[in-house]
Amino acid sequence: MKTERRRSMSMNSSAVIMLATLTIAGCDPHVAPADMVLRNGHVVTMDSTTPSGQAIAVSGDTIVAVGSDSAIQRYVGPGTKVIDLEGHLAIPGFNESHGHFTGLGQTLTELRLMGVPSWQQIATMVGDAAKTAKPGAWIQGSGWHQEKWNVSPGRVVEGFQTNDLINQAAPNNPVVLTHASGHALIANAAALRLAGISSSTPNPPGGRIIKDASGQPTGVLVDGAQSLLRAALAKSLAARSPEEARADFTNEIHLATQNALANGVTTFQDMGESFATIDAIKKMVDTGDMPLRLYILVSGNEVRADDVDSLTAHRIIDHGNGHLTVRAIGEITADGALGSRSAWMLQPYDDDPRNSGLNVTPMSRIREIAEVGIAHGFQISVHAIGDRANKETLDMYQSLFQEHHVKSDTLRWRIEHAQHLNPGDIPRFGQMGVVASMQGIHACSDAPYVLPRLGMQRAQEGAYVWQSLWKTGAVVTNGTDVPVEDISPIASFHCSVTRDMVGTDSAFFPAQKLSREQALQTYTTNGAYVEFHDRQTGSLKPGKWADITVLSRDIMTVPDDSILGTNVLYTIVGGKVVYSAAQK
Repeated sequence: MKTERRRSMSMNSSAVIMLATLTIAGCDPHVAPADMVLRNGHVVTMDSTTPSGQAIAVSGDTIVAVGSDSAIQRYVGPGTKVIDLEGHLAIPGFNESHGHFTGLGQTLTELRLMGVPSWQQIATMVGDAAKTAKPGAWIQGSGWHQEKWNVSPGRVVEGFQTNDLINQAAPNNPVVLTHASGHALIANAAALRLAGISSSTPNPPGGRIIKDASGQPTGVLVDGAQSLLRAALAKSLAARSPEEARADFTNEIHLATQNALANGVTTFQDMGESFATIDAIKKMVDTGDMPLRLYILVSGNEVRADDVDSLTAHRIIDHGNGHLTVRAIGEITADGALGSRSAWMLQPYDDDPRNSGLNVTPMSRIREIAEVGIAHGFQISVHAIGDRANKETLDMYQSLFQEHHVKSDTLRWRIEHAQHLNPGDIPRFGQMGVVASMQGIHACSDAPYVLPRLGMQRAQEGAYVWQSLWKTGAVVTNGTDVPVEDISPIASFHCSVTRDMVGTDSAFFPAQKLSREQALQTYTTNGAYVEFHDRQTGSLKPGKWADITVLSRDIMTVPDDSILGTNVLYTIVGGKVVYSAAQK
């Protein structure tokens, strides 16, 4: 009896000691300690039930609580990782709703031409690269834009520079430099010879080979014509050994991942990859080598009505604990871009009256792909920049919705860019439930040449009309179209709320600005919605994935001119710190 009493007293004493220890540590004995607590910050949740707080508790990959520091202290146990936010802003992780993931990785290994102020300086960069390149080795670069140079490039044909300077800079190496929009490239004479492009080469469907007055190619290939050159480049790359190809691919994926995480991006919506690329990325996810969440669209080029098995075999939902989802087809290219005057317009360009742009992929082919998507549960995504491309796409969507008797909002089909709209088509996005997948940064960087291309009336009525679309009830998302622009949610957020034109003191039709709350919604909850993850992410709500971005400045309150100085301090995906500014 005495032995049992002593044992009971000993057990009670242990419980008292444990309770005292937990109390000292701050953890409520009735609440399981969290794995991670972020506290002493300003938390903006994008959850209407608890709009803000000071602290977040995370267990595993999931948020368990948001509230005041004192309320969340009960989740702090001896093993809890505690991060002092030091008053900084914590928001749902940024969702890059329109980017090109492998393209980003590739450009990080090439000549970076974005922001280089002249064609002459680009030619110098090509020459420097040629000095160290082996004879015959390809020199690649991307990001040039003829409208953004501060001096004339010299000889100009149809608004583009010619390849004279890069012919001189690299006579023994094929050179291909991609336009910032991705809808044009310039190649030197060596590259054109390898591609078999000469004065007698006709324009391919959906593309243009720019030629001078004597009929000679200038090196500029627009939209569908790029495939002629890309085929020659692909042939060269195919000569690599399997080991070399895998190493190059893995390096590019790692570079893209690190770049995204360093910019606070927790989810990346990749606008189109081949089955082979999806398979390779899936293997990386399987080995735990993918800290970023990827929502990958199957390239429309892969889709065939007579072979749906390959497509359906690649339908993947939340693989690797939510790190890979494939349930969409895109970005199917209806037209080109404004910068290359290949956006498909209802009326000719003001600065090129004989040109109304290009229908890159025939609408009959786009409809065929969409039919496959609707039959097999795939979201459809169409690239449409010009007003005619948007109208044709909306018409096609509407026809399919009616024919198949589906509720459009359950499909969440999307139009990528939606940059230039006929006023009569603006309400159709909200009415039809079509997502306007837009990129805030484009309005600010493209604005200087929008007016020359479209004129005042068309630009005011339909160019980058975010607020007009919002008011129709349309879901508007945000992104950067990386590598067309740098993958900076901060820059795109800033443009969304200011419309400040790059290099000027003016705002581009400021009535179309978004509020800061709207702009953050485009980058968080709306991004989650368009990829069917609105129940898992997009807001800092208990039960959702712990995808969190911590910023050095409060972008919801600082003056407009302070937003661009904001840095990412932490990027957290699934409760793991995958980027820290202090450790970079």
